[in-house]
Amino acid sequence: MKKVICSSKAPAAIGPYSQAVEANGFVFVSGQLPIDASTGEMPETVEAQTRQSLENIKHILEEAGLSMGHIVKTTVYLAEMSSFAAMNKVYATYFEGECPARAAFAVKDLPKGALVEIECIAVR
Repeated sequence: MKKVICSSKAPAAIGPYSQAVEANGFVFVSGQLPIDASTGEMPETVEAQTRQSLENIKHILEEAGLSMGHIVKTTVYLAEMSSFAAMNKVYATYFEGECPARAAFAVKDLPKGALVEIECIAVR
């Protein structure tokens, strides 16, 4: 059985997908663009975009009754691999102790011209 999770504090899905879906104790959070749900705006720098994407994930997980500490895997999509160090510096501030597994790579383009997009899997 699956349950759709949606937070008004994160940007609404811009296509035929859910912000997150829970199944068998796992919460699969769709890729989060760095859009501020209250303004619809996206910050300019990769640092600010990383922070916003992670805040969006945090809000979605909170809606499911979870925290960032429940994340077991993330995938980070970057518009340019040269942004890795800047992204990583901000990313590190969101995880304490045992960090989740992660993949990070550059892609040709991201929706809406974003510099970063982050998805994750969390477990109860």
